[in-house]
Amino acid sequence: MLLSLNEGKEIVELARKIIESHLKEEEMPEIPEGVKGTMEEKKGVFVTLNKGKELRGCIGRPMPNQKLKEGLEDAAIDAATGDPRFSPLGLEELGEVTVEVSVLTTPGKIEVEDPKKYREEVEIGRDGLIVSYRGRNGLLLPQVPLDRGWDAEEFLSQTCIKAGATPDCWLDRDVEIQKFSAQVFKEEGPGGEVVEESLSS
Repeated sequence: MLLSLNEGKEIVELARKIIESHLKEEEMPEIPEGVKGTMEEKKGVFVTLNKGKELRGCIGRPMPNQKLKEGLEDAAIDAATGDPRFSPLGLEELGEVTVEVSVLTTPGKIEVEDPKKYREEVEIGRDGLIVSYRGRNGLLLPQVPLDRGWDAEEFLSQTCIKAGATPDCWLDRDVEIQKFSAQVFKEEGPGGEVVEESLSS
């Protein structure tokens, strides 16, 4: 079931409050009444932090193994302080970053007879990808190929690279590729108005 814009706004605002509370070493904020039911559902979720046009942190829980309230709290804190690509976010920097929350559908395996057919099964603007290859996994959200101007083949290759594999690993019959979709809600500016991102190529 799709989230409304109001639900998306409350979830993004909650993610920001979670980060702020964690950085201040305070108790976690209360779940807003408007999303209490939604937050009890098990869903995958990612939290992305951007500083200007630069990524500042992105961590998530791709599988619906947790209630959304638990996954959001974990992902928000990890995006701010646990992304190994970046130094931990400081409280003074929180006012300089925008918060984006992606709520995921359950990933499903793409079944093809010929690996070259993967290109036909990936729709830019709809699908996110998970590549599993030789014990490693790589995930890219649906908005990434749109932001980078990639076609389906480049998207597959870049997800392979994210998994620590060669760009053409998607052509190997040992690879497993899953796809999912997402609703993406983000601040237009730090702490600003929340909008739903239109994912269309």
